[in-house]
Amino acid sequence: MGTIDKMANGRYYARWRTPEGKSRSKSFTRKKDAEGHLVHVEGTKITGGYIDPSRARVKVGPWADQWLAGKTNLTPKTRERYGDAIEAHIKPRWGEVQLAQVTHGDVQKWIAGIRLAPASVRKIHRVFSQVLATAVRDGRLARNVAEDISLPRVHATEKRFLSHAQVDDLAQLVGPHWRLLVLFLAYTGLRWGEVAALRVSRVDLTRRRVVVAESVSPVRGVMVWGATKGHERREVALPQFLIADLETAIRGREPNDLLFSGPRGGVLRAQTFQRAALTPAAEEMGLCIRKFDAGGQPVSTTAPGGIKIPVFTKHFHPHEFRHTAASLAIAAGADVKVVQRMLGHKSATMTLD
Repeated sequence: MGTIDKMANGRYYARWRTPEGKSRSKSFTRKKDAEGHLVHVEGTKITGGYIDPSRARVKVGPWADQWLAGKTNLTPKTRERYGDAIEAHIKPRWGEVQLAQVTHGDVQKWIAGIRLAPASVRKIHRVFSQVLATAVRDGRLARNVAEDISLPRVHATEKRFLSHAQVDDLAQLVGPHWRLLVLFLAYTGLRWGEVAALRVSRVDLTRRRVVVAESVSPVRGVMVWGATKGHERREVALPQFLIADLETAIRGREPNDLLFSGPRGGVLRAQTFQRAALTPAAEEMGLCIRKFDAGGQPVSTTAPGGIKIPVFTKHFHPHEFRHTAASLAIAAGADVKVVQRMLGHKSATMTLD
């Protein structure tokens, strides 16, 4: 058991030793509080839940950096998102605060004050909670005060699913150079980064399969190669009607060549495809939502030469081809578990959602 000393200033100092034998102390105004603290300390030492106060004095900013540096299972894109959350939101509020000084109430107040979309707020909280959870596992905190926080509710957005006829119309409107890419996206359900990283050697036309083994994505303007989301290699079936076009596309190509490449032969970026082909075609099909002013009139911008260009508030994005692929497969009678493997989802619930 520790000891309690009354000092000349009238305060009571509780003194004890850690399980490692190091001396620690804490001052109190009342002797009763000092005694209660020692009882608590001895109890946690017996149960194995003792937390050395000195280990909780590290500041949140450096600890968050250490936490992110130790995450070895993240894709480059996820690491970038986590880093952005730390730099833009966590450090400005908590960077100079010691771990021991973070309270549940302060975390709740902070979360309530973030003026971003609910999904973004939830992602920021998830990162912060993981940072504190690691401090708990490292013996620096007794509990994660970021747990059981009231978070903003995410309202499900209506997803768009193209029909077979709409996919065919879109493939025609983007032109012959982009036609195969539209069909490939809509009927395989690959993520954009997986399509952009797909090499000729991983297209098996005899078995009608593509092997999805890597992904590429822009990280601060640089294309970074890495594992697929979920770090799992999978095979995806190819529909028979794409085989002839794929045969033509890979004829004479080297095995390590990208199946779909950019204008200069490098990695094809989603923005390049969207600006050059997808957006104009989707606008022509009425898949984009026009922007209206306060008076209910459609908004337009003026291009060089005085040409009026309509402004849209919602465009059709390449990722929406994944929604289409899942919808068309399930509508055709495919088993949900099969579609789950095709999309690379962790659960069938995610696929159905």
